[in-house]
Amino acid sequence: MGLEAPCCFKLDHINIFKMDNFIFKADSLYCEDVNIRDIAEKYGTPAYIYSKKTLEENINRYKNAFSKKDNLICFSVKSLSNLSILELLHRNGFGFDIVSGGELERVVSAGGDPKKTIFTGIAKSEEEILNGIKKNILSFNIESESEMYRIESIASKENKTVDVAIRFNPEVDSGGHEYIKTGRKKDKFGIFLDQIIRFVEHISTSKHLNLIGLSCHIGSQIVDLNDYKITAKYIKRLAEEIDKFGIKLEFLDLGGGLGISYSNLDTPTPKELADIIEQELEDRAEKIILEPGRSISGNAGILITKVEYIKDKYLIVDSGMNDLLRPALYQAKHDICNIEKNTAESSEWNIVGPICESSDVLAKDFKMSAKEGDILAIKTAGAYGHVMSSNYNTRRRPPEILVDKDQYKIIRKRESYDDLFKNEMEIED
Repeated sequence: MGLEAPCCFKLDHINIFKMDNFIFKADSLYCEDVNIRDIAEKYGTPAYIYSKKTLEENINRYKNAFSKKDNLICFSVKSLSNLSILELLHRNGFGFDIVSGGELERVVSAGGDPKKTIFTGIAKSEEEILNGIKKNILSFNIESESEMYRIESIASKENKTVDVAIRFNPEVDSGGHEYIKTGRKKDKFGIFLDQIIRFVEHISTSKHLNLIGLSCHIGSQIVDLNDYKITAKYIKRLAEEIDKFGIKLEFLDLGGGLGISYSNLDTPTPKELADIIEQELEDRAEKIILEPGRSISGNAGILITKVEYIKDKYLIVDSGMNDLLRPALYQAKHDICNIEKNTAESSEWNIVGPICESSDVLAKDFKMSAKEGDILAIKTAGAYGHVMSSNYNTRRRPPEILVDKDQYKIIRKRESYDDLFKNEMEIED
């Protein structure tokens, strides 16, 4: 096809997209109108706390982002999959981006519409594909030749014609960490540009596959909108090539990945992202799909944790990498604060958890005032927080609490030890 890298786009102005509703009132940290200490005393630590108001503000930023193009916002379930949160998104008209059969079941259980659900992921099993077909999802994003043939075979057995999209790899190097870059030729995701026409040719003659879209996702925690502009140019050129086959696409999916502020980083807004996409695709008739996750849920959540011990320069807390994996996995840095302001002198601490791994470090050389028994808030933990938690070291996963103005309710209970053991069976003699 002879696709060349389009020229770069210079972003002249970036708005600060990092407002949340975790604020100090009278030297105590509040979520909306609820004192965090009240939640800690009732539900203990560690615990995840979400602001409904922040979620709704972020939802509305996406709902109001596009001014011209027909669009569908499909929330990335992998970023925060609690049923109550998914139900809130569904009530606001959102669709969903899923990567497993389990996430599809979550969407359905939360009342979500399968016809607004896109199934991405490189290793879809036969069971997952069959379930997606039976639930009549919007589209499967095909990521390999073998997957294309597998979907076609299952659809044939079911005597169905299945809607699919091709997830292409635009060869764009973007994302906040090596592990969350997904759009390069060396990454495992998507189909390379020079292979796409072969896929289109096969689907166009298939009795059981119907090509309705193009899809891509270049990475996560992206703060340079140049990368989205380049990707939009690629998807437009591919759509023009597909036009030659007489195929009428229904949507162009630009994926997600818009970055947020974890400290004092200025980040682009959904409106600025939508403006670029609308500009590049203004002469295309397809619906635009975006798959945001972090930029909706990230700053809507915190993780609270108690200081159990102080040893030398270590603050040893009751939350670890089993509760919040990002610092250990990505070397991610979260802002952390004491939920009670005090006049004690600040010191530099290594904030570490209880897990028996040297990598169980939540923050290094972090300056703050703290003493044993204090409760800390790890900020911007609403995305890839609880969803990545585990039972490593036979630790119970923490509860999730949703705050709405001056009220709060638990939306996931803390696991019990019985929860941890209930699926294990005794060996009979």
